[in-house]
Amino acid sequence: MIPGKGKDGCLQISQYGRVQMKIGLKYKNEEHIFDECISAGVPFLKYPILEKEGLVEHGISTRLGGVSEGFLGSMNLSYTRGADPAHVDENYRRMAAAIGVKPEHMVCTHQTHTTNVRIVTREDAGKGVTREKDYTDVDGLITNVPGICLVTFYADCVPLLFLDPVKKVVASSHSGWRGTVNRMGQVTVEKMQKEFGCDPKNILACVGPSICQECYEVSEDVIDMFRANFRESEYDRLFYAKENGKFQLDLWKANELVLTDAGIRPEHMAVTNVCTCCNPELLFSHRASKGKRGNLAAFIALKEG
Repeated sequence: MIPGKGKDGCLQISQYGRVQMKIGLKYKNEEHIFDECISAGVPFLKYPILEKEGLVEHGISTRLGGVSEGFLGSMNLSYTRGADPAHVDENYRRMAAAIGVKPEHMVCTHQTHTTNVRIVTREDAGKGVTREKDYTDVDGLITNVPGICLVTFYADCVPLLFLDPVKKVVASSHSGWRGTVNRMGQVTVEKMQKEFGCDPKNILACVGPSICQECYEVSEDVIDMFRANFRESEYDRLFYAKENGKFQLDLWKANELVLTDAGIRPEHMAVTNVCTCCNPELLFSHRASKGKRGNLAAFIALKEG
């Protein structure tokens, strides 16, 4: 690593061919879960646990480095929230250049809070970015095709990224509260096993920036579904009641428990310490913005060659 000072005075470290820097995120603890990076003028987050394998290009976008305006400013990656499509196109080009992939090789989900996971082939390249999708109701993607970049979307919901370095398979899934209570992480791991022969003990799993427990108030009908789908011994780690009859729900812990049940080893797991709602100037948050927001995206692709 070659440390140096950037123009803003932040420590920058040249590692893995990119620059690490501080963009001002607030963290919930001191764990080193993410690297804050900038490449081609675009800030984004990376996982050291994935990067050290040398097998993938990946990143999670922030609100910074794009061309969208107003409440979509500036790195909005959704075409469906009133955005100028030309701005979104340019944002994809910028993210692709930063991460090291091609827009025409990206494949996007069509998220409707399901646990449907699609196997992505080379024939899917570009769907959702450079050409129309021919599928709906897909909240997770898996591929073993080098160069194909899986893209999923967030603004408080939980990103899940997976890498099997043995079988060379990647996956990306969207897990809001509905996906989490229906164990989207486990569904994804089981499909990796079934379709590609992956062994859960080899899979690296990352829980991405999303809403923290302190920011996530829910009603008892939501909690009742978690009570039905998790062990009673886990309740104290998942939620607590408040005097107003509402509950604070921990999606981070819930996804960690789901991934553990799926067979992911603790040392192969990276659980976020970044809350979208605590960082509304840097990350899109549905709750913080009261719905006036763009979308973040998670990107992961097996390296070519």
